[in-house]
Amino acid sequence: MNPNNKPYLGITMGDPAGIGPEVIAKSLLNDSIFEKCTPVIFGNSNLMLDALNLIGSNKKINSIDSLSKAVSDKSELNVLDINNLDCNAIVQGEVSSISGKASVEWILKAGSLAANNQIQAIVTAPINKEACSLAGFKDVGHMEIFQSQTKSKQVATMLMARNLRVVHLTTHKSLKIACDYVNFRNILDKLILTNQYFTQWGIVNPKIGVSALNPHASDGGLIGNEEFDEILPAVNEANKIGINAIGPVAADTIFNQAIDGVYDVVLAMYHDQGHIPIKAYDWARSVSVNIGLPFVRTSVDHGTAFDIAGKGLADPLSMLEAINVAVSLVADNTLP
Repeated sequence: MNPNNKPYLGITMGDPAGIGPEVIAKSLLNDSIFEKCTPVIFGNSNLMLDALNLIGSNKKINSIDSLSKAVSDKSELNVLDINNLDCNAIVQGEVSSISGKASVEWILKAGSLAANNQIQAIVTAPINKEACSLAGFKDVGHMEIFQSQTKSKQVATMLMARNLRVVHLTTHKSLKIACDYVNFRNILDKLILTNQYFTQWGIVNPKIGVSALNPHASDGGLIGNEEFDEILPAVNEANKIGINAIGPVAADTIFNQAIDGVYDVVLAMYHDQGHIPIKAYDWARSVSVNIGLPFVRTSVDHGTAFDIAGKGLADPLSMLEAINVAVSLVADNTLP
């Protein structure tokens, strides 16, 4: 915690050729953020200045090499710049290993400080997985990078948009491989983790809806056997240890039920099963939250948008929501 008792909020810039700098700059036009925390951007000072100029902001850049030099001043943006990027080598909207390397190094720097409680939460702007792979990184998703860095055993991605919250059994796996992960042990572990965090966030006896994998929840075994062989046994075992899990419920039903308040959260079986309802419900306000890491990490729920990078057209609402969720989790240990 910094000397003025406001939490440090680390914001990673994302891919420098994408819309990350722009949505960060637009979000930090909201002066109320500075009343709740001290934002510190992990990225490139020149690119952040370009973003401020792009949106016509008169805020200044406070380029720092350590947290001790950060200021709590709404007229200045703290940028922790590790001098790892030649801006002249970046072409807006283009995939490159140079961008991928810099974006991951900013993530790792923020993760290192967060793991040592020098910053209290991390909000991430979007990276480009192809660029990260070109730079030689095996872990090309934020959660996977932080999981490897912190050696966290059990992690999960939760997307939230207003009252709809979805934890994912798997995320960045092909659908064919993701189906293999739909097994008793993985499902039970995610139910335990989800219950732990929702209880920690002040929700008493959280109701966890568990999605089926197959159409119509398999129609009594006519369309697949995962529901009876893997999902239902995990739900029953969770119930035995005091977890209020309900399911499996057909995927074309469960998310509407959650919106109506039947569940506090839904466990989806794979990436698109959970992402599609969230983005159809309220994409602009959707936010990603990791559970299982030793620090708070939230993120925008959109990509690098290379097609509009540098044009001043990016919508900052998801970034603003991600910042607000992170601050709420740090300050009150509750979901907003």
